[in-house]
Formats: sequence, C-alpha cells, structure tokens
Amino acid sequence: MTSLPPQPLSPLDGRYRAAVGDLGEHLSEAGLNRARVHVEVEWLIAQTDRGFFGTSPLTDAEKQALRAIVTDFAQADIDELARFEATTRHDVKAVEYYVRGRLEELGLSHLAELTHFACTSEDINNLSYALTVRDAVAQVWLPKYRAVIAKLIGLAHEHRDAAMLSRTHGQPATPTTMGKELAVFAHRLERILRQIEATEYLGKFSGATGTFSAHVVAAPDVDWPTVSREFVEALGLTWNPLTTQIESHDWQAELYGRIAHANRVLHNLATDIWTYISLGYFRQIPAAGATGSSTMPHKVNPIRFENAEANLELSSAVLDSLAATLVTSRLQRDLTDSSSQRNIGVGFGHSVLALDNILRGLGEIDLDRDLLLADLDANWEVLGEAIQTVIRAEVAAGDSTIADPYALLKELTRGKRIGAAELAEFVQGLEITDAAKQRLLALTPATYVGLADELVDRLGAAAAE
Repeated sequence: MTSLPPQPLSPLDGRYRAAVGDLGEHLSEAGLNRARVHVEVEWLIAQTDRGFFGTSPLTDAEKQALRAIVTDFAQADIDELARFEATTRHDVKAVEYYVRGRLEELGLSHLAELTHFACTSEDINNLSYALTVRDAVAQVWLPKYRAVIAKLIGLAHEHRDAAMLSRTHGQPATPTTMGKELAVFAHRLERILRQIEATEYLGKFSGATGTFSAHVVAAPDVDWPTVSREFVEALGLTWNPLTTQIESHDWQAELYGRIAHANRVLHNLATDIWTYISLGYFRQIPAAGATGSSTMPHKVNPIRFENAEANLELSSAVLDSLAATLVTSRLQRDLTDSSSQRNIGVGFGHSVLALDNILRGLGEIDLDRDLLLADLDANWEVLGEAIQTVIRAEVAAGDSTIADPYALLKELTRGKRIGAAELAEFVQGLEITDAAKQRLLALTPATYVGLADELVDRLGAAAAE
C-alpha cells in the first residue's frame, strides 16, 4: 500500500473548509503571526512617536511602509517566519527577527534595538490573541450567528398564528403556535448576543512579570503604565493593569463560556426542529440530486440539524476546556495556555460549521399547517385545563359550588381521548354561568393559544427597553 500525500487531519481543514475557511484569516498560525507583526510594528511606531532614546518620529511614508509589512503579509512571509522559527525554536523570537529584517530593507535599521523592546513574548502574544479573536468573532462568528437569529425572527413572524399542539414531557399539552416557539429561541439567542457583543478584549503590556522592571531600569523617568495603557487602547483593546507575565485570560474564559452557552441553545433548537420534522410538522424540501439513504430512496434525512448537533457539542467541549484551562497559570507563568490557545480556532470552527448548517436547514423546511390542525383536532382533551380554570374562577366569584374542579376534569380527561361532542356535553352540564359556558363552548384546541401570537412581538423588546 502506498502512503497518502499529506492530508488535513481535521475535517475543518478538509471537507468543511468552505464553510469555516474565513476563520483561518484570524485564528490560524499565519493569522496569529500577522497579528504579532502588527503589534511589533505598532510598538516601534509608538516608541518613535514619543521620542524614546533620542529617536525622532517617523515620517508618514515610513509609517506607511512599516504598516504595509502587515497589510501585505502573504505566503512568502509565512514561509520566511517558518524558516526563522526552525532555527530559533521560538515563535515570537522568529517574529522579532523577521521584523528586524524588514527594518533593514526599509533603511530603518537604526531602530532595530527598539524591536520587541522591553517585551516578554506574552506582551506580544496576549495582544495578538485578543486582536485575532476579536476580529474572528466580529467578522466571522457574529455575522453567522446574527443570520440564524434573523432567520428565526422571520419564521416566528411568518408562523405566529400557526396553532400547534404543545408536547410537554412529549405528551399532548396546552396548544401554542409555531411562531411563538421559534420566537423563544430567537429571544434566548438575542440575549446571549448582547452579552457577546459587550465582551471586553483585555491586553497587558508590562514586561516579564507584569512589573515594568526592565522598562524602569532603561528609562526611569517615563510613566510606563500610561504608555502601556495608551498603547493597548490604541490597538482597540481594554488595558489590564494588574497581571503576571501573562494576561490572565479571564476575558477569554468569559467569551468562550458565552459562545458555549449560545452553542447549547442552538443545540436545543436543532433537536426541537429535528423533532418537529419527525412529527411531520415541518416538511423538508429535497435538494435536487441529493440522496437521503443509500438503501431507502424515499428518505429525506434532517442531516443539517444532526450535523449541527454534533458540531455544537464538539465546539462546546473545546471552548469549555479552554475556559477552564486558561484561567489557571502556575505562579507567574506556565506554558499550558500556549498549547491550549492554538485550539481556539477549532472551537470556533465547529460552532461556525453548526451555524452554517442550522441556517441552511431552516431554509429547507416548510410548515405543514394542515397536519398541525389535524393533530390539534385529535386532542380535545387539552381543553381540560381551560375548563377547570374557568370553573375555579366561577367558584371564586360565587357563581358555582362545584367542589375540586381539577379532580373533576382529571377524571374526565386523564389518559383518555375525548372529542368535541363529549366536551360540549360536559360543559353544558356544568353549574357555571351562561357566559362562561359560551366561552368554553366556542373554544377549540386551535383557538386555545392565549397570547401566543402577540408574544412574538416581544422579540427585541428587552433590548429596546
């Protein structure tokens, strides 16, 4: 047997690359290295802007040329960094040497010793991870997540009046509408969305143990905490003034916990839609040329939602592990975060893949309103709640002397199937006012949905209040 040529080990880099490839712009090793170069370049510019150690501010053209190292970062640069790292055995040192080389090419070699000045590797890494994760969330994950919410909101409004049988504990229960049930998921996801949008992306820039020790020795008259804060904030991050060698990663734990929470709500959505499909409430729209089963030609399998389930579970497993691991670092530094953070893209990748499948799946289903009505008409016993509640109100108002209305309806309906005629006959024989009887006689399972239709309009209300 001949050996295969090198192959992607993860399906995210193989069969699913088209769905998740945009994450590679940010959460790949190349994306991280580009961010590292960005931080190193901006630190050089920040130092010269302040005239550190007798330097003069760079011209606009020189700054533009330095920043072009980042904006023009390409495969040749990735390969060059790999060659440096093969020698240094240190990824951030490789970046430093790479930047020094670019300075020489640009005629700025007099700034070489300001490259990586007073920095520990984690000063560069923590800012780079914050930038890449922030951009991955903002530019890739959130657009997919918002698209799912928007699709759910659209379906909720479309089906707001589509009465259906509820199934608490899997058993026939007080009717609702499909629109209201989808609105519940949209509302849950919107709430988590606001939490994720409010994420603080923290950064530190304070040296080997977070004390500015080397900085102060080199330039004792500089207000280094202010310089650090201004530099971190200029990158669009939130400054963390109190750290060890590493930024403490609490913001990452918070973010990954929220993404995992969103994953679990999406998982609940996927399993509910799958169940509605199995009940026949939703018909799946077959894709031309697609095969549902290798042996059963009639099948249209709910693969979008099953794929989403699996990938949401994988994503949450990775993100939960990251959140648990990253908040602990022995004393002032250990390297557990170095290995674990390289899997951030894996956690986000499986979530993005799931979002893609859910969005596609929601666009490939059609509500069978006739089946919903038939299901309701076969379960008139669900009106037992309405009848016993009206009797209780009549008793409380002094218009009836019926004892224990709940037990009365339990005897009539529990574990039984009864129809419209039986319920009408029962209501006619009740000791309640005529007005109450007429309300109950006019009721059907399809109209016993309370305010479900109106509740759909509550979507987005919490954010506006």
